[in-house]
Amino acid sequence: MSSENSSIGDAVSGRGEGASNEDEDLYYIPERRPSLVLGPTPMDTSHWHFVDQALSPAESYGSLNSDDPEEKEDEEGSSTRVQLERAESFSSCYSIDSNDCEKIILREKSRDDTAEPSNKLELIQDPDEIKHPSLTLKFTFKALCDTLKKLQMDEFSTFKWKLWTHFPQPFSGSQSMDIVDLVDRLLETFGCEKSVVITRTVLVTMSKNKLAEFLQTLCTKNEVRYELRTALKKKFAEELIMEGETMPLDDIYTDLCISSAADNGPNIEHEIMKIDKLNTKRTPDKLLSLAETLSQEMLNSCYARLMFLHGVAGSGKSMFIKKLVLDWALERSHQHFSFIFPLALRELKQFESSEISLEEIIWTLYPETKRLKMESLKGEDNALFIFDGLDEYTEEFDFAQTEIHSDSSSRVSLNINLVNILRGRLLSSSMCLVTTRPQVNPFAPWDAHYDELEVCGFSDANKDEYFKKRFKDPNQAATVIQYVKSLKSLHIMCHLPLVCTLVADECQRIFRETRSVAKLPRSITYMYTKLLLTLVRHLRKTRAPDLLSPEAEQNFLLELGKLAFTMLEKGQFKIASTDWPESIAEEAVVRSGLCTQYTITPYVLFYEDMVSFIHPTVQEYLAALYAYLTSRNQEKNIFDVKPKFSMYPKGHKIMDLYKAAMEKSLHSQDGKLDMFLRFLFGMACKTNQELLHPFLKSPAKAGDLTRDCVSLIKKVKEPSASSNLQRCLEELEM
Repeated sequence: MSSENSSIGDAVSGRGEGASNEDEDLYYIPERRPSLVLGPTPMDTSHWHFVDQALSPAESYGSLNSDDPEEKEDEEGSSTRVQLERAESFSSCYSIDSNDCEKIILREKSRDDTAEPSNKLELIQDPDEIKHPSLTLKFTFKALCDTLKKLQMDEFSTFKWKLWTHFPQPFSGSQSMDIVDLVDRLLETFGCEKSVVITRTVLVTMSKNKLAEFLQTLCTKNEVRYELRTALKKKFAEELIMEGETMPLDDIYTDLCISSAADNGPNIEHEIMKIDKLNTKRTPDKLLSLAETLSQEMLNSCYARLMFLHGVAGSGKSMFIKKLVLDWALERSHQHFSFIFPLALRELKQFESSEISLEEIIWTLYPETKRLKMESLKGEDNALFIFDGLDEYTEEFDFAQTEIHSDSSSRVSLNINLVNILRGRLLSSSMCLVTTRPQVNPFAPWDAHYDELEVCGFSDANKDEYFKKRFKDPNQAATVIQYVKSLKSLHIMCHLPLVCTLVADECQRIFRETRSVAKLPRSITYMYTKLLLTLVRHLRKTRAPDLLSPEAEQNFLLELGKLAFTMLEKGQFKIASTDWPESIAEEAVVRSGLCTQYTITPYVLFYEDMVSFIHPTVQEYLAALYAYLTSRNQEKNIFDVKPKFSMYPKGHKIMDLYKAAMEKSLHSQDGKLDMFLRFLFGMACKTNQELLHPFLKSPAKAGDLTRDCVSLIKKVKEPSASSNLQRCLEELEM
């Protein structure tokens, strides 16, 4: 553009052709149009009166504070420029020249510009007071979104307007933001702690106190959940494997077979006999993994809030619960539960003598939850209460006469609390998982609505995996696996994790004593005796109000063994619960765990409760124990016949029992007494006699008995029985 056609404004602004050389970061401003030409003749200005030029607004305001003309001059050049600032707008990047010419002036934003409000908001709480490891970005984002979603449309607009009023720069465009964008801007600008406090403060200024309390409650629950998880990690991270020795639960836990249906009956796999399949009430349609058990999908498909997890003694119920809780605490699975409270019945026994509320029980066992009210665990909060070991509770459940109780904060007896939990009256809005051995007496009222699962123990692959995890030395693990597989009955019994543990303990003891790969014992009778002592003595302590005296204990084993022997002679491995001796039913099924109860359907729409031993070999072992103790303590032969084999040498009186048992077994076509005979000879071994010593009235010379038994076996020349007799010699460690 030529200088002749340029306007006065062009000369003042200093643009013209040089404007194209401005910095590349500046916005492009088009050139000023030429001044309007009013006519061909110059304007007459003779009558004009000239006055001093008025000061610019900036200089006018400055003159109120300073008389120094040098301070009035703008450092950027023009003294008549007024800067207009607006956050998140184009005008915040440039200024307007008062000479009617736009000029780009880049403006540097400091970090404080977005954080300092123009109209300061008085916070109701110091953000530093709510600092907590649980206040993560993920949680805060969700909590703020859940809170703001409860506002109406007009209320949300008011909330955004108030934010803009106090923080105009970051929220200048807030009216067009949705909840996600607004919360994102809050967290980006202020961080987690301050965002929560600002949100609560603004809600209070809007008279939304309940909503502010709702947000505070979310944060409190989150803190409690974090502290509860920390406590549960510490409680369940380690598992005791031997006296004075622990292993991380993650390192030792092996997957269990969880059936989606109960009443499957015991494992009936047998080394010698083929036992008919049980006509159980239901057939398992699916095996569940730990993650699938009580998953969100599973809960959506069932409407019961009460779930029973059944399993025979030693099937791994408690281990399964520990792993489930640990995985929740480590945020691996079951995150649809806001809280999980594992409550072992053996821990609840301390509250039997006093009245206490369920809320106080939780606070006592988990002090981290004292800020949590049970009544607040409703609605969106999905809590899981786990009552592990219902069979360890010794008081009777009277569902007909016990008072109805549904208040978790009022004090009543422990029995009333448990009865109403099983009724579904207490904790009706939460999920309850109850683990128990099969019960003789009803464990829930007839009209209760509940679902059932069953722990079936280890599969064959799980057995190997357990030993590999238990033994760090691969060579030792391989030796143990090979050893267990060489003894078929022992390998079958290892479907119970308890048996796997006993075998691993014994092998580990031998490895440590010999400090080499030693020869492991071939006697399975020894392991069955250890299983018996573990169930009857160690685990029974938590399930009986008082310990059995030696005489009572011996009488129980004799009565149970007599029943086992009678059934074995008839080829029976189950019996109707109505035919089961009532005097030993509770002791056998619930307390000692040597037997189990389940339901079968022999006919359509006909259900019958049955009782059997936890495995056929346990029945055969107890039958042999009955024969052995009767002969040793009472000098009676249960066969009550004279042996026909005259070639047998004379020996102890107990040898009459072995001679009769040998004759019975040799004449048995179906092999129903073969395992019985093996166990009976195994009890003559020195190591087994040492374990059985508490049940014996008078000691015997173990060496003489063992030699006589070996001599008895070697004199038999029956080819068909050679295999089983060789096994009998192994039981004698010969």
